[in-house]
Amino acid sequence: MTDPGPVPDRPLRILVVDDQALVRLGFRMVLEAEPDLQVVGEAADGAEAIRLAVETRPDVILMDVRMPTVDGIEATRRIVTANPAARIIILTTFDLDEYAFGGLRAGASGFLLKDARPSELTAAIRSVASGDAAVSGRVTRAMLELFADRLPASDATLPGADPAAALTPREREILLAMADGLTNGEIGAKLFLTESTVKTHVGRVLSKLQLRDRVHAVIFAYDNGLVER
Repeated sequence: MTDPGPVPDRPLRILVVDDQALVRLGFRMVLEAEPDLQVVGEAADGAEAIRLAVETRPDVILMDVRMPTVDGIEATRRIVTANPAARIIILTTFDLDEYAFGGLRAGASGFLLKDARPSELTAAIRSVASGDAAVSGRVTRAMLELFADRLPASDATLPGADPAAALTPREREILLAMADGLTNGEIGAKLFLTESTVKTHVGRVLSKLQLRDRVHAVIFAYDNGLVER
């Protein structure tokens, strides 16, 4: 995870979604102990999460997966479709969980284990709110290799054309390096670029391909055959 950057002038607005009241209470206690974080709502299922996402306009949503009525993956998909700027972190019980990867496919910017340390939770929220991802490229690549054949293809797939045609040769190199799970520092060392230059190129790649963050850059490259499976 990269540096989440400066704390915003106002508290980050958080929506907590989990079907267990005690879990929601635990997250609320952790988050409200931080001066820059504010819980603006709680939802016990995906349907309620969709409604509250519209009503409260949170900066970040903590989304459980296994819930009644509407599960977290479908809720994530609907929320992101209605509001592409929505930032969602999937809550999961197991690392490299098929459900967590389904959440990334649906538009989430990362996932966290439910037993993550409070510092990990707050760092992930700040990172996602700043436009970064809460899961590394290497983890995303590992999840693709484990689960991609079991889940529907991403909407990013563009059959019949070069999906990265808008990129310059250097930007394509950056995209492929991200798809290999390299950090900005590692990409810079590989391509003999400064880390700030890499960061600029990453931003251009994401903008040109209309991708939410580098997690979805990895998924995009994988889905479109730009890297070997």
